[in-house]
Amino acid sequence: MSLIKQLWLAIATVLLLAFGGSLIVGLSTSRHYIEQEVRIKNADNANALALSMSQLDKDPVTIELLLAAQFDTGHYRRIELRDPSGELILRREAPTFIGDVPAWFVELARISVPAGHAVVQDGWRQYGTLTIESQHSYAYRSLWQSSQRLVMWFALAALISALIAWLIVRRIQRPLTAVIAQANDIGNRRFTISPEPKTRELRDLVMAMNRLSGSVRQMLTRESGQLEELRRKLQQDEPTGIANRSYFMTRLEYVLENDEEFHHGCLAIVRVTDLEGLNDGMGRPETDRFLHDLAITLQQFALEYPGSQAGRLNGSDFALLLPNGLSPDDVSDQLKRRLHPIADRQPVLLNLPIGIVGFSRHEPRDVLLSQLDGELAKAELRGGRTVCVTDQKASHLLFSTHAEWRSALDAALTHGVQLARYPVMDAEGNLLHEECPSRLWLGGEWQPAGVYLGWISRFGMDDALDLASITSALHCLEKEETPLALNLSSRAISSTGFRQRLSELLTAYPREAKRLWLELPESVAVHHMEDFKSLCRDLRRFECRIGLEHVGQQFTRLADLQDSGLSYLKFDTSLTKGVDHQPAQQTLLRGMATLSHSLGILAIAEGVSTPGEHRVLLEIGMDGVTGTAIKIKD
Repeated sequence: MSLIKQLWLAIATVLLLAFGGSLIVGLSTSRHYIEQEVRIKNADNANALALSMSQLDKDPVTIELLLAAQFDTGHYRRIELRDPSGELILRREAPTFIGDVPAWFVELARISVPAGHAVVQDGWRQYGTLTIESQHSYAYRSLWQSSQRLVMWFALAALISALIAWLIVRRIQRPLTAVIAQANDIGNRRFTISPEPKTRELRDLVMAMNRLSGSVRQMLTRESGQLEELRRKLQQDEPTGIANRSYFMTRLEYVLENDEEFHHGCLAIVRVTDLEGLNDGMGRPETDRFLHDLAITLQQFALEYPGSQAGRLNGSDFALLLPNGLSPDDVSDQLKRRLHPIADRQPVLLNLPIGIVGFSRHEPRDVLLSQLDGELAKAELRGGRTVCVTDQKASHLLFSTHAEWRSALDAALTHGVQLARYPVMDAEGNLLHEECPSRLWLGGEWQPAGVYLGWISRFGMDDALDLASITSALHCLEKEETPLALNLSSRAISSTGFRQRLSELLTAYPREAKRLWLELPESVAVHHMEDFKSLCRDLRRFECRIGLEHVGQQFTRLADLQDSGLSYLKFDTSLTKGVDHQPAQQTLLRGMATLSHSLGILAIAEGVSTPGEHRVLLEIGMDGVTGTAIKIKD
């Protein structure tokens, strides 16, 4: 039996004993008092009537008239006169009338009162003995009414007492419930903090739980900091804080090979010419400050477009990757607007030649970089702040105008979404779930998401695509048991209307919702943290699994999300690529997997392309893997 039930039982028992005992004592006292009063009345009336009869002539008619007059007052149940030898002289008797009082109560509160006796004198001689028994039906009526008033008062007092007890129990139960929830959170590796109650014993318990959560959180924060430091050494250029050459090239290769997320884009290189001369003319601190400002500006530009990346290739070359974003001419205009003011603020004349090329999927990286080097060389040859752009061929575009794209996307969403299937396998080779990127019917065939995602975002149709994909997945889950994973967009999660429609959709498919895995990019969760937490709270009641993909660059920020209910993390290809040949990268991923497990979160590796990568990732503690090298076993 629970503590609260025991407490309620104790309160009910105390109230019952107190009020029941009070009622019994009150009724017993009243009954004894009434019996005593009736006894005295019988004796007094008998003496008074006997005295009156003693002073009269003992004419039988007179005696009978006096006795009848006294009896007819209605206060007596029996009046009896007997001679000294016990022979009956006169008797008057009336039935007991207690019809307005329940028979069970009369039987329970039976009043026993002896009759009153007195001697009637005739001069010095005894004439007879008078016996009087009062009509005490009124006593039952009085006792019954008194009992009713007592019960009503006790019921009111019990109700008030129960209300007070409920308030006290609720005051105790609230912190107990919070402690239970906190203990469950800690059991699920979500280290939450609870408010401290005013009750001393409960406050001590909550304080101890909070200290435990705080200590574990601090430990995880330290571990995250160490991993972040290692990640920066592996992936970032130390002077500027943006991606280094190795990480940027890995990211570029992933974009060129990924059919699902990317279809076309732009690649740009910004060169700071004569860097040694700048150091001599401006001084190293000022030159470093300029390079840092240049890098941060490119990084901010990249953050405005999902999937973009800024990096430093060497001392003087900075690169910018913009998949599914702007056209090369648009990128040229943006770079001029953002970078030239920085150069103008410097005390010496700066040349910033820029080369820009457009690309489409599956274009060889070496060919693309060679073309980009040619554009940069032309810009340097022309001097100043020239921007050279390759001729953009729109052969990869399905439609040429905004109106055509909008019409085609509306028709495609009406037609429905097809889901591709890519397996995610655990360490034992069992299927964790299947990743299901969307396909839309465009240009007479099912097109991968990279073809149309940019246009979907441009037209604000993200939530419509997400809902259509989830609907398609739920229909599939009606027919099969395999868990399915879907991507959600950043614009969709920030939309209250989307979350409401999503809740309605999942409510209609409660069984299927439990096998639905929903994931968002790491950057979306970090930059829209409150929206992400709100989404997690909304979906928790449906038992969906919530995860993040492309995790890596902002892994340490995920400690802020550990209480949101995250189920899994998918680590980015830039971390898993070639991991079997890079011990430092193995150390980083092993630490990330361990930290994820400490938070009760599955660690899954993306982009696994070779058996060597697969083997090493499982050895360092990954719970699952996905990529081109991962196939479902027959």
